[in-house]
Order: sequence, then structure tokens, then C-alpha cells
Amino acid sequence: MDTFNQISATLALTMGLAWGSGINLYATLLTLGILANTGNIDLPPDLQIVANPLVIGAAGLMYMIEFFADKIPGVDSFWDTLHTFIRIPAGAMLAAGAVGDLNPAVELAAAIMGASLAAGTHFTKASARILINTSPEPVTNWIASITEDLAVIFGIWSCIQHPTFFLVLLLVFIGLLIVLMPRLWHGVKILILRIRNFLENDRTQVDNDSLS
Repeated sequence: MDTFNQISATLALTMGLAWGSGINLYATLLTLGILANTGNIDLPPDLQIVANPLVIGAAGLMYMIEFFADKIPGVDSFWDTLHTFIRIPAGAMLAAGAVGDLNPAVELAAAIMGASLAAGTHFTKASARILINTSPEPVTNWIASITEDLAVIFGIWSCIQHPTFFLVLLLVFIGLLIVLMPRLWHGVKILILRIRNFLENDRTQVDNDSLS
């Protein structure tokens, strides 16, 4: 039973950090660092750096910047686009660090799984935000952003305190991800086509006005 609990705890931490990184990397690092400094978790050697006050301070600063940027329509999508090159590699690194000093093959496997999960959560969030931004009011963005932040904080806490429970929730999330991703991408594709058609029609109207 102890072996099962250890495997569950390691797997939950590995996948939890990757999942959280894809949604909000800085909230993930900040929550993990605070939990480590308050004695709620003994970090593997490769992750102990996140408990350093400098890392926590940097994560806290970036979280505050993202907190406001993530609630402004349009800015949130630009922020997500920029963080495509940050969240996914970070998710891979955190997942690899979470398995501890096992062997290079296990770390590489964890990195691959972590990158895939971080990519899935990141692109799901980014696609949903693009569709939400079609609404002229900002309230929907605020609700979505706050919900994401709370989900990440709760997810990191639960993957540490209740790993089996977290893994069950993660399986449900992955199932929803498989169902929703094609629909989200389809919605984004339609939106892009509408924007392109609008710009082409607008350009045609300008050309006609200049000729008349």
C-alpha cells in the first residue's frame, strides 16, 4: 500500500504541475513555493529551487502582472500567445523535476507527458479565451480568469494533499479535453474566417469608394 501511495503521489505531483503550468504557470510556481515553505510538502531535489524566496518573489510579481493582463479582452489572448513558448517547456521541466532522481528514462518520459498535458491545457485555455473575447462585455473574461486561477491553486493543493482524488479529477478533465478541443478549434476557425471575410469586404468597399 505504501508503494501504491508513493506512486500515486509522484504521478499526481508530476501531472498536477504540468496541468497547472498550461493554465497559469506563475500561480503554479507561487502555490508550490508557498506550500513548500510552510511545510506542506517535501519537494524532490530537482524542484527545491522553487522554494527559494527569490523564485517565489519573481513568481508572485509575474502572477500579479498576469492577474491584470488576463482580464483585459484582447490582451489576454496576446498574453496566451506569448506564453505558448513559456508554459509548455516549463510544464515539461516541472514534470521531469517532480519524479526525483530515478533515472534519465523516467525523467524524459515525465517531461514528454508533462509537455503534452501542459500543451493541452494551454491551447484549451487560449482557444476558449479567443471565443470569449467575441463578447463585448469584460465580465466574462473576469469570471473565466478568476475561475482558472482558483482551479490552479486548488489543483496544486489537491495533487499534494489528496493525490488519488486529483488523479481521478485529472482523468475527467482529460476526457472533457478530448471532447471539447475539436469544438473549440472549430469555433476559432469559424471566427478567423469571419474576421478575414469582414476585412476583405471592408477592403473591397474602400476600393469601390475610391473609384467612384
